[in-house]
Amino acid sequence: MKGLSSLKCVACGASFPLAEARTACLACGSLLDVVSDLHAFGRTGSAWQDLFDRRRAAPHSEASRPFETSGVWRFREHVLPDLPESGIVSKPEGATRLYAGGALGEELSLARLFLKHEGENPTLSFKDRGMTVGVSWARACGFQTVACASTGDTSAALAAYAAAVPGMRAVVLLPQGKITDEQLSQALACGATTLGLDTDFDGCMRLVAELTAARPVFLLNSKNAVRIEGQKTIGWEAVQDLGWRVPDWIVVPVGNAGNLSAIGKGLREWLDLGVIGKKPRLAGIQASAADPFYQSYRKGFSERVTRVADETAASAIRIGAPVSHPKAEREIRFFDGVVESVTETELLDAFALANRHGFAICPNSAVALAGAAKLRQAGAIKKDDLVVVVATAHALKFSGTMSRYHRGGGRLANPPRLLPATLDAILAALG
Repeated sequence: MKGLSSLKCVACGASFPLAEARTACLACGSLLDVVSDLHAFGRTGSAWQDLFDRRRAAPHSEASRPFETSGVWRFREHVLPDLPESGIVSKPEGATRLYAGGALGEELSLARLFLKHEGENPTLSFKDRGMTVGVSWARACGFQTVACASTGDTSAALAAYAAAVPGMRAVVLLPQGKITDEQLSQALACGATTLGLDTDFDGCMRLVAELTAARPVFLLNSKNAVRIEGQKTIGWEAVQDLGWRVPDWIVVPVGNAGNLSAIGKGLREWLDLGVIGKKPRLAGIQASAADPFYQSYRKGFSERVTRVADETAASAIRIGAPVSHPKAEREIRFFDGVVESVTETELLDAFALANRHGFAICPNSAVALAGAAKLRQAGAIKKDDLVVVVATAHALKFSGTMSRYHRGGGRLANPPRLLPATLDAILAALG
């Protein structure tokens, strides 16, 4: 069943064929949404649940269909129904674990805390969910070059998925010296043309837009409505992980705001189809060094605030002008959401605490965790609320940050100790 989807402007409502592969409205320049007629499949909400449960439980033995094990393409009719199955480029991705917070939740007074660990994706971040869709659609539309601006994780995912398509070239624009070595190495290892620019992420974003306007290059940042369709599945999968219970809160770190936008859009679609029967509340959390969306929220969204993002350990969300602001604002309003900001100390302590409890999350994920704790302290999140925090990437992408924290005397620091090579010294150290 094809021809179910089109692109629709979020501002003026103009529509365009999906196959035009646009990333902005031709009439007014605003962002676009993918709009699909999901009712055309004729299934009820419970029938969709049954289908997705069967796919999740099915044995994964068909090597020729790797997408069958994907937590994105499990929901393929709701992701991009116009893409033929034969066109799917999958590693596979998704199907990440939802961890009960346990002692971590107790320590933060979040008795029903869960962590959706997107660091378990193939390139160790949630970006793979979007990139499997974006690269698949780029190939379907005949593009041979894909590009992005990146604070690290997008470039890793773009490079890895483009490398899976024979003849496809990946170009990544990075703010020089502002991503981790681990993230940089991923793009290099996968063969991407990697350009470090003397600017910040927002400058890279402007330049990649100019590049894709000047050449037949498919833009795969979150500005691309098709790419973030894959990221809708984070919220869907969390609901399925919970046995189709809808959490009271879903808490998301916010940089370019694509994840918050996508999760909200997906949940709205499932409400419309009857797959879920209630709204969760959404919380978007930013680092105080890069918090334009929070500042806009504080003004009641009467003004779209932008700023120059300062240095932060949460480097993947060091963004001063979130591209997906209008979409994210829409979802915050619809889901009775809140936006919060956390300090460097708060996010780094949450980073150390989560890892001490064995969850291996990145500093950007820790922004969301610290924000959830802050909302609990303020009484916005209640004691018995079921809370899902989206952990966006793996701690191993930020090993330098962790090492500096523990060697630098943070509140939860656990520095290595140098001892003489004797048993007596070891026993003394052990107390």
